[in-house]
Amino acid sequence: MASFQHPFQCLQNANQQPTGSAGILVASAGRNIYTYAVDNGKCLDVWPKNVQSSAEHAADEQAPPEKKIKLSPGPDGLNEEPKGKYSSKKNAGKQSPEWSNIPILLTSFDGKHVIALTAEDKTIRVFSLSQEGKLEELSSRTMPKRPSALALTPDGQTILCGDKFGDAYSLPLFPGEYVRRVEDSRATKIAATNRTVHSQRNLHSLEQQRIQDEKKAAEKAAKKDDSLDQDTHDFEHQLILGHVSLLTDLISVSLPTSASGKRNYILTADRDEHIRVSRGIPQSHVIEKYCLGHTSFINKLCVPSWAPQYLISGGGDNFLLLWNWSEGQALQKVSLDGITQAPEVNVRGIWAVSAEQPTGVPVQAILVGLEGSSNLLCYTIEKDSLKQQGSIELSGNILDVTGLDSHGAIVVSVDNVREPGSTETWKASPSAPQILLESFRFTTDGGSLNWNQTTDDSFVTAINTAGTSSISTDSDDKQKKALDGALYSMGVLRKRQHDD
Repeated sequence: MASFQHPFQCLQNANQQPTGSAGILVASAGRNIYTYAVDNGKCLDVWPKNVQSSAEHAADEQAPPEKKIKLSPGPDGLNEEPKGKYSSKKNAGKQSPEWSNIPILLTSFDGKHVIALTAEDKTIRVFSLSQEGKLEELSSRTMPKRPSALALTPDGQTILCGDKFGDAYSLPLFPGEYVRRVEDSRATKIAATNRTVHSQRNLHSLEQQRIQDEKKAAEKAAKKDDSLDQDTHDFEHQLILGHVSLLTDLISVSLPTSASGKRNYILTADRDEHIRVSRGIPQSHVIEKYCLGHTSFINKLCVPSWAPQYLISGGGDNFLLLWNWSEGQALQKVSLDGITQAPEVNVRGIWAVSAEQPTGVPVQAILVGLEGSSNLLCYTIEKDSLKQQGSIELSGNILDVTGLDSHGAIVVSVDNVREPGSTETWKASPSAPQILLESFRFTTDGGSLNWNQTTDDSFVTAINTAGTSSISTDSDDKQKKALDGALYSMGVLRKRQHDD
């Protein structure tokens, strides 16, 4: 029986142009990371490499329940945590919980490293990426709370991680030796007793002190046993800023200044409609501006590399906002009404892409995808405003977008499992062939920008033909709901009437 192929959740173009290569496409699908040669679409590597065989998986299914560590259902068997060069000692050799998807994927600016988040185990993994497209895990660091956003600082040496409790941490890209701070274990003993204290009021105070001491001792014991507590992590990570709500996105930006050359900033967004502009490390506690104008959660921030003075933001509102973020000034509100048939608008992604023309002058565009929509919106920035261009209609819901400079094209990941326009309704059977990626090149007509599909792109054809991992067509409702939740999660960010 034919089966669905896992759609690509994340796409990244690792451009290693100085090495003479055409580039490497890095993609995540299900619980795996794939690398492809941009010139011909050949699969170069798949991670993890130690996926269990079906016989080993069957043996695990017969094991006693207490020996299985499993947080959520996944398509494959349990995976032994790879022992990276900088893996924490406490995790080395232990079996990690299974992850079912990789929701965040980054590549370094030089294209030589990949940063990935494995979902359920809350682990940030750093890989080296060779010129041949081979992945080697260098480190795996399990965060105290589940990360919700990752970014790199402009120098490419520090990872910024925002979590679902509103905190943002900084981690070195390459962790070194780290000595964990040990708390002072000396406890202050109560000198007074009920024999030396006689008044009713003082006896009551003494009893309260005893209760508090017992509570602190119990908390300390629980803290010692909790392997996910921040102070028990044997790697360097510093709290740099915090929101009072779930942190949904963050980016690090540099702006040129006349005095010092450049000044770094960190832009963060949360579920409470706030965009905060903070100074870069080590002054990230200093808040420069707020960008206030959204009425629902903010899910995506985008600062174009060619125009870093602008910020485009979107989320649960039926509009986008264009900002002069350094001044906290909203320049334009762009309506999204009537673009999707869904009852609520959820912005899935905002991508700044650049594609080379035959003349050598790049076309620069802002692409916007809505959750559960197959219509990719296109804008250009002209005179402090977003000008709408021709949109792109795809064969399935838009998942992610990346630009391929060497091809002068963009590549879009589409959902081949669900019906276009729906986040829950599955297709009755897989299409033949299954479309995982589609590529487009631009055309200009009287100053307008349009994108035309490249049906003869051998790069995309090779990847679609090879496929990814399989999803059974007869998955039960529980499995389908888990897979739906892994790809479409924006709805849970929207505040309902019963929310605080």
